[in-house]
Amino acid sequence: MSEILLRLSSRPEPFPEDVRARLEPDAKEIIGRYPQPRSALLPLLHLVQSEESYVSSTGIEFCAEMLGLTGAEVTAVATFYSMYRRTPTGDYHVGVCTNTLCAVLGGDAILATLREQLGIAHGETTADGTITLEHIECNAACDYAPVVMVNWEFFDNQTPESVRALVADLLAGQPVTPTRGAPLCTFRETARVLAGFPDQRPGVLDGDPGGPTLAGLDIARENAMRAPAATDSEGGAQ
Repeated sequence: MSEILLRLSSRPEPFPEDVRARLEPDAKEIIGRYPQPRSALLPLLHLVQSEESYVSSTGIEFCAEMLGLTGAEVTAVATFYSMYRRTPTGDYHVGVCTNTLCAVLGGDAILATLREQLGIAHGETTADGTITLEHIECNAACDYAPVVMVNWEFFDNQTPESVRALVADLLAGQPVTPTRGAPLCTFRETARVLAGFPDQRPGVLDGDPGGPTLAGLDIARENAMRAPAATDSEGGAQ
């Protein structure tokens, strides 16, 4: 019992000096972007996640110290948002959308396929540290359902067969190409981009929404449809 109490009452080990020397200038740069320092908490959590592949107690204490917050305040935020991982994450975070449309069109079958193929459940990581599997909520890509995301890059219109090939390539270290967007990078590299640092990947600013996304707009144009004119509170045109 005394050993448990000691562990619960002890503070986390700080980052090693070399890691802190690398992270602190980045943290100060992030904080400098905001009028109120505590507004930098979300990107700071991505920054420490880019270091350890998850938000550890050490990362929480680092953020708290940099922002003048308590560990409890930082923990409350880190545990609220699902993009902040609380356990070590693989090089590739594979998220299967299981919300309504994706599920109806095969998302549940895709998740079951990956659980069987990888031998892991939701939130778990393969023994070699390559893949973390997670079922996730809507990614606002229902027009390409069912959707799988790898480190938040889109793999659209997937099937159980296509995802088997996808994760087999990831496990084998073979390059895979998202359906759209920038080339794939590791989970830690993605976290650094989400912290607000430049994304140097080619084509990151390119891309077309694609036919399914624009279908409604195309139909409206073909039928000369226009949005109704805005009106004021009394019904008059503005």
